Amino acid sequence: MRVLAAMSGGVDSAVAAARAVDAGHDVVGVHMALSRSRAQHRNGSRGCCSIEDAGDARRAADVLGIPYYVWDLSEEFEETVVGDFLSEYAAGRTPNPCVRCNEHIKFSALLDRGLALGFDAVATGHYARIEVAGGGRRELHRSADPLKDQSYVLAVMGPERLARSLFPLGDAPSKEAVRAEAAARGLSVSAKPDSYDICFVADGDTQGFLRDRLGAKPGEVVDADGKVLGEHDGAYAYTVGQRKGLGLTRPAADGRPRYVLEVRPQSNQIVVGPSELLSVDEISAGKTVWLADDVPAGEWTDVQVQVRAHGEPVPAQVRRRPADDGAGATGTGEAVSNVGGAGAAAAGADGARDGGALEARLSTPLRGIAPGQSLVVYSGTRVLGQSTITRARRGAPLPA
Repeated sequence: MRVLAAMSGGVDSAVAAARAVDAGHDVVGVHMALSRSRAQHRNGSRGCCSIEDAGDARRAADVLGIPYYVWDLSEEFEETVVGDFLSEYAAGRTPNPCVRCNEHIKFSALLDRGLALGFDAVATGHYARIEVAGGGRRELHRSADPLKDQSYVLAVMGPERLARSLFPLGDAPSKEAVRAEAAARGLSVSAKPDSYDICFVADGDTQGFLRDRLGAKPGEVVDADGKVLGEHDGAYAYTVGQRKGLGLTRPAADGRPRYVLEVRPQSNQIVVGPSELLSVDEISAGKTVWLADDVPAGEWTDVQVQVRAHGEPVPAQVRRRPADDGAGATGTGEAVSNVGGAGAAAAGADGARDGGALEARLSTPLRGIAPGQSLVVYSGTRVLGQSTITRARRGAPLPA
């Protein structure tokens, strides 16, 4: 096959490209330039888009003896990833930019360009496995190394893109083994540190980035009964479950810490309260993408769900709903409420994909679930689908 290897400049993508070459594919390396910001591309940037990364990727391609190109995808990245990040926070939701980048850039813009140029597939350095089941059906599974598994952020890609993807590191036992392999191959990136933080927030200050882009919008901090406790400079800077940075000068009557329970963008209010009100056991979600065609619609199915990239999966029951039945969305645009009948509105949704909506009932309550987070459905190691959380609530009463 003709394979386009996405080379970020890190050790994972370099070894993935090398394994694709070993597998006999006709491989071409490409580095995606995702920003025109000088700050983001400076040496020593904390994310995966620093200026040295393109050079590291080129040197790796030279060692592998494959052609190498840099593609400017900065316009697509700004519109689909950075734009989504800003609009989601402005709407009181908590997005995952890595999910959006995989959806819109690595497995849409990059893949589409590759297919147009005659490539058959894209290979990346993600830690995930593709297994071929009966009838040739391709399934996305967790990687062999549970500590590095990235299936959570890949679940949004959909079956068509999965069919055109290769994850050569899926069977790697550990990151240390990948580094050792890189060193044995003579790749200079073998000891390069992992990227971290949000790649387009060069200094790691997410709140400062949001403030610069969205501006100051002072509002009230209130408790679950609507009592004003303080002020904030912008509701977008807060997320459900947050404890620090609330700026409250008076402690709670019982002396216990307060947490963000809800973000209300329409009224520009932050609702805070005790930790037990963060626990939820029912989740509604929309814009669902299914990788499995064997999950029946309208029926409760026993699965596991995961709501954070490095979170633990919990047993749950999920039910698929058609796109037009309105499940999980009210159209109000308000954020999630975990505070019962405290005057909060339910979360809105941007509309559903063909996969429709999703409901989940958790066997174990989870804390701090925010609208905008990605909910990924598993059956063992297999990824069944992904949906964007619109509302989380407690169905069972709190213990007395």
